[in-house]
Amino acid sequence: MEKTNIFVNLIMKKLFLFLVLFGLFCQSCRQGAEKSVKTVFKYNEAANITSLDPAFARDQAIIWATNQLFNGLIQLDDRLIIRPCIARSWEISEDGKIYTFHLRRDVSFHPSPAFPGSQGRIVVANDFVYSFNRLIDPKLASPGAWIFDNVKNKNGKYEFQAPNDSTLKIELKQPFPPFLGLLSTQYCSVVPAEVVRFYGPGFRNHPIGTGPFLFKMWKEGVKLVLLKNPNYFEMEKGFRLPYLDAVDITFLPDKQSAFLEFMKGNLDFMSGIDPTYKDEVLTPEGELQNKYHSKISLISQPYLNTEYLGFMLDGANLSGNTQGVINKRIRQAINYAFDRHKMIRYLRNNIGTPGEQGITPKGLPSFDSSMTFFSYDPEKAAKLLAEAGFPGGKGMPVITLTSTSDYLDICKYIQHQVSKLGINLEIEISPPAAVKEMKAQAKLPFFRASWIADYPDAENYLSLFYSKNFCPRGPNYSHFSNPEFDLLYEKAMLIVNDSIRYSLYQKMEQILMSEAPVVILYYDQVLRFVQKNVTGLGNNPMNLLTLKRVKK
Repeated sequence: MEKTNIFVNLIMKKLFLFLVLFGLFCQSCRQGAEKSVKTVFKYNEAANITSLDPAFARDQAIIWATNQLFNGLIQLDDRLIIRPCIARSWEISEDGKIYTFHLRRDVSFHPSPAFPGSQGRIVVANDFVYSFNRLIDPKLASPGAWIFDNVKNKNGKYEFQAPNDSTLKIELKQPFPPFLGLLSTQYCSVVPAEVVRFYGPGFRNHPIGTGPFLFKMWKEGVKLVLLKNPNYFEMEKGFRLPYLDAVDITFLPDKQSAFLEFMKGNLDFMSGIDPTYKDEVLTPEGELQNKYHSKISLISQPYLNTEYLGFMLDGANLSGNTQGVINKRIRQAINYAFDRHKMIRYLRNNIGTPGEQGITPKGLPSFDSSMTFFSYDPEKAAKLLAEAGFPGGKGMPVITLTSTSDYLDICKYIQHQVSKLGINLEIEISPPAAVKEMKAQAKLPFFRASWIADYPDAENYLSLFYSKNFCPRGPNYSHFSNPEFDLLYEKAMLIVNDSIRYSLYQKMEQILMSEAPVVILYYDQVLRFVQKNVTGLGNNPMNLLTLKRVKK
């Protein structure tokens, strides 16, 4: 009996040991399997990407892609506050002209055959000197060359200096307070000279930067794949960013097809809303439909995009009778003649804010919601028409509004509203490229337009009306000219103090709206639809896609 007990105990001990070892083995297998599972963030880009060179990051599709591959001196957080990036700190001289940046010494370019041993190398200040000079080189023809127009130029040499590997100095011709924000654009990303020279024009599809993701492959119009940069310099709570293993971008041009892929879970993220499925996803109040609450999340906030109608005020550039657009009272009457709140509610499911405050959009610190210029007032509109010499619209010339098909519903709504006052408004629909070209050549008397901020300062919007920016040289598509406005604009550019500068901006808005060279339609809104298993995506008024903190 005693021997039997000893034998049983021995068997039990061996069985216990086996179970422990088996459990450890299973746990090890699970951990190995978990490590082998790659987290891939997938999104669709309906617009085609034409280049991965940050010097050509002129539209959202390219900006989003290059933002994952490259870094600059500084970056913006989701509240548009300027934060360090490759520059760990900086100083601005008292006169506002000299910017001195102190660089991190642990930032490396991605590996490339152009580097010795095909490995990356540490970024130095001269890399920024090269990158900035490359951006403004006429031979490159970068659309971002204008960013450094205010940098001091001595005999054709711009004042970008690198006293040592970790110090960069930039000297301006005159103070320009928004300059630091300008440096956050993808145009100002650092690129390695040896790689650009190695690939030549091929750098567009062999991008080497310092960003959280590495370039893997790009089949134009089909797929773009980026992989995690294991040596990325930014950390979060002791963890080296990014969290994702890869980013997979497809290029389905049909937005409804992309929406179906998103709803099937094949895409992790979708930005914006298309009229074809707007009412399916959103309530009339702009909220997510109840049936989708358990499936997807909606992230929304103001977008630095002002949608407007512009009048060409320079009759010398137009043919035919242009009295309707040159007469200030008629322009003011059109501004009062339609209900922006109803327009937003019924045509856009409350996506956006009615444009009653001026050209500067909601989301910028200088935006003042108390400054209401044009709320719906048909009686006032009728009185203005009478003062202009056209009571009830009698004898008033036809006004032609040129737009693209995307905004036909809004244009028809305004056409119907102003017709009640006797204003004969005709709508002409043209392809986007044609509208853009005619607008730049000052050939459209009345046109639909929009302005998306390049940098987070109201100057970006007010510069549209500075008389020295007449198109085609600049973005003043209305050829608006007002000496008092110009004087305030030039004065504001000399003031570093934000609160004082903002007060000047608001005075400029008052002048602008009293002259009514534009009809502000609405301030846009960022809409982001995200799968429930995605966190850390964030949102910002610039609608910049940043994936380094995303978890899936």
